[in-house]
Amino acid sequence: MPIEVHHLSQDPTAAWKAITTEKSQRVIKIAMRSPNAEIPDNKVRIVCMSDTHSLTPYIKFDVPDGDIFIHAGDFTKCGKMEEVQEFNNWIAQLPHRYKVVIAGNHELSFDKTFTHPFQSNSNERCVHTGTSILDKIPTLGNTKESMTEAVQVENVRQYLTNCIYLEDESIELFGLKIYGTPWQPEFCNWAFNVPRGEQCLAKWNQIPDGIDILITHTPPVGHGDLCCSGVRAGCVELLATVQERVKPKYHVFGHVHEGYGITSDGRIIFVNASTCDINYLPLNPPVVFDVTLPKGKTKT
Repeated sequence: MPIEVHHLSQDPTAAWKAITTEKSQRVIKIAMRSPNAEIPDNKVRIVCMSDTHSLTPYIKFDVPDGDIFIHAGDFTKCGKMEEVQEFNNWIAQLPHRYKVVIAGNHELSFDKTFTHPFQSNSNERCVHTGTSILDKIPTLGNTKESMTEAVQVENVRQYLTNCIYLEDESIELFGLKIYGTPWQPEFCNWAFNVPRGEQCLAKWNQIPDGIDILITHTPPVGHGDLCCSGVRAGCVELLATVQERVKPKYHVFGHVHEGYGITSDGRIIFVNASTCDINYLPLNPPVVFDVTLPKGKTKT
């Protein structure tokens, strides 16, 4: 049965209230526990982080070992080549056998739909107003010069040599099917932004069935998406897609720093793995969980 656009999709706070009124929605908060030191032979250990924003040199905690490391986007401040290279060097030092990464709204240079209008004319000014397109979006703490430099980087994916980068793609590791997508509802007109409703749903419709671990940058509405202002920033159509069609075992995301933590609806585990807190301090430790190997699969 196809997912339909919710009539309140433009207002996720109101939509969540309506959803919880119309049908039962469980939000079970799950306490994070330190995993056993040794990884059982029949388990795959997943270590999750997100929203490190080029602040990995300031991380005070150790990143736990595991089989698969996941980073759910916003690994840079604005996607400058130097930031991408620094992240690539950092992730190379991690011991995990596989490292899976997606982009977020801060990776301006990764979004071709964002960079193409800027690469040839980002320094040009409008004749009548004296402004450029870059003057029309918030800087989110970055300088206009840094943003201009970021969007002019070409073939930026070539600098991520020490991980598996997924952009609307899937991969199978240890028999586990993992899908990664960077899109999120419009937020400050930065990278991988699409309008709520039909266009968001079109992105989620690309997610195949049978996924074990779904990685998005945005949270779904109702799970790890509550902002300090009291509004919800998650995607209504993503929640419907996840609960009604894809039904992954785990859904890993970030984006809303203050939503860090683990919840469940009784069937799916939702993980907001944001490393930075609301003050952009990298204080939140990685989220770690073990997944049972699919029948007939081994880690050798």
